[in-house]
Amino acid sequence: MKLKLAFIIGVLIWVISSILTEILNPIFTSNLPHVNIIVPIITILVTGLGGIIYIRNIETNEVIEGFIVGVLFVIIDIILDYSFFILPNTGNLILGNYQLHLISITIITILITTFLGYLAQMKIDLK
Repeated sequence: MKLKLAFIIGVLIWVISSILTEILNPIFTSNLPHVNIIVPIITILVTGLGGIIYIRNIETNEVIEGFIVGVLFVIIDIILDYSFFILPNTGNLILGNYQLHLISITIITILITTFLGYLAQMKIDLK
C-alpha cells in the first residue's frame, strides 16, 4: 500500500468535497429545500476520481487495496470532520445529521474504491 499517496488523496478528497458542498449547496437548497442530495453526489464524483488516481498505480491485489484505501479515506474524513467542523462547532451542512452523513459516506466510499479495485484487476482488450 502506498500510504503517503493514499493519505494525500484522502485529504484532497475531503478538501474538494467540502469546498464543492459549500459552493453548490445554496443552489440546491433554495430549489429543493428538504432534499440533501448534493453531498452524496459530490462524494461519489470526487471519491471516484481520487480512487482512480490511487488504484491506477497499484499492480497486485487491487480489490484488497481498494477496500483498504476506502477505509483509510473514511478515517481521514472522520478525523478532518471532527477537527474542522464538529469540535470548533462551525455551522456546516453535515452537522445537522452527522450519523447519517457518516454511514452514507462510509458505504459510498468503500463501495466505490473496492469496485474500482475490482475493475482494475480485469484484463480488458479493446480493439
